[in-house]
Amino acid sequence: MDINREIKRLINYGIYKGLLYKEDEIYVRNRILEILKLDEYEDVEIEKEELENPQPILDNILDYAYERGILEHNTVIYRDLFDTKIMDCLIARPSDVIRKFYEQYRESPELATANYYNMSKASNYIRMHRVNKNLRWKTNTDFGELEITINLSKPEKNPIAIAKAKDMKSTSYPKCLLCKENEGYSGRIDYPARQNHRIIPIKLCDEEWFLQFSPYVYYNEHAIIFKGSHEPMKITKTTFERLLEFVEKFPHYFIGSNADLPIVGGSILSHDHFQGGNYKFAMEKAPILKEFSIKGFEDVEVGIVKWPLSVIRIRSKRKDRLTELGGIILDVWREYSDESINIISHTNDEPHNTITPIARYKNNKFELDLVLRNNRTSEEHPFGIFHPHRDVHHIKKENIGLIEVMGLAVLPARLKHELELIKECLLGTRNINEYKELEKHREWFDYLKYKYQSIDVNFDEILKFEVGKIFERILIDAGVFKQDNRGLEAFERFIDCLSR
Repeated sequence: MDINREIKRLINYGIYKGLLYKEDEIYVRNRILEILKLDEYEDVEIEKEELENPQPILDNILDYAYERGILEHNTVIYRDLFDTKIMDCLIARPSDVIRKFYEQYRESPELATANYYNMSKASNYIRMHRVNKNLRWKTNTDFGELEITINLSKPEKNPIAIAKAKDMKSTSYPKCLLCKENEGYSGRIDYPARQNHRIIPIKLCDEEWFLQFSPYVYYNEHAIIFKGSHEPMKITKTTFERLLEFVEKFPHYFIGSNADLPIVGGSILSHDHFQGGNYKFAMEKAPILKEFSIKGFEDVEVGIVKWPLSVIRIRSKRKDRLTELGGIILDVWREYSDESINIISHTNDEPHNTITPIARYKNNKFELDLVLRNNRTSEEHPFGIFHPHRDVHHIKKENIGLIEVMGLAVLPARLKHELELIKECLLGTRNINEYKELEKHREWFDYLKYKYQSIDVNFDEILKFEVGKIFERILIDAGVFKQDNRGLEAFERFIDCLSR
């Protein structure tokens, strides 16, 4: 392999993608030569390329580095650490990225976020060659089109990396994956490198927050908005104020927060953060089932949303009115109990009720969806009464966080292989009894076999549909007020409390 040619290809890619200017070529080349421990470089002429991402070039450079002992181990984690270091050579300084973002923001918030998103992909911070492997489909349900994705983009840890990590000294830097100190961090065996990462400072309620994109994008411009200081998540009236201020600044985005309690919260509760993006989920499209008027807030539109989880949607041209009403709904819900439907607000001093909020700006009005959550457990449901129940754990038993709440299931990678095996067992080319990993699916398999035994069907499509229906059931499990007569009557009793 001609390493000179690969270096030239990478620099040309950076110029083509707008990561660097032509006049930066020599400086960038010398940095890459230093990383590859090369003393000489012979310039070469190559044909113009228009690659979507740099991975084909990086793979060649990584192979070269491993063959010459520069790359210690030829595993995914070691390769990721090394190619991130190389990509950092092509990316502008944080101050330049921020300056460019706000220059474009003054022209259009949409332009600024779109170009920042494209930069995050071009820099390989978002590894699109992996993200594109994710399986994705939609399923029609009683609540609209729910979306399913099987996440294949997170690399599995190699045994070598696991063994090495055991010998490493423990460190608390950065404190978590959401801290601002991740920007430019070189990474380690048990922690991703972030030299190719750039973050954008923003002000929310006169506080320091930052905008970045998720490296595992599940939807268009999947953004993370995180607090500058490492503070635990807490849903308060100020949370609603921050969310609404954000959509005022970025009206083409939605923004939401995970709940702040275990079981009903997200995977990271130690650092206050939101998720947003330029995307419309099924929950946003869901209609209002019944409208209400809240005493003292007759000017605010209030309604129960037709959605499996329990959602109150409030709308107004004035964001301060939504903040005030949202604060009242939160305070009342924190203390609310209705034992007839298993809602108990506290066990001794342990709180169970909280809210997953989502904000938007639509049709010249601010909109706030408040999803009522409860994390209580019982002997029958040790993982959570309002959590996926045991009979659907073979598909998903993890927390139902913000993304799932809005109608997008993020399912584990194991399902790709397991669903393929189930299909072959349904077709009769394999025997389910021979596969230990399919034991958890046995009851579901028997149901599918009986349901479709006398029908000539496409099992690829059938399995997608049935997984989608299970996701619908999962969301129903998570709803505190079920969408039946008994549940809606109980929901109305809660809404009546807001006017007292």
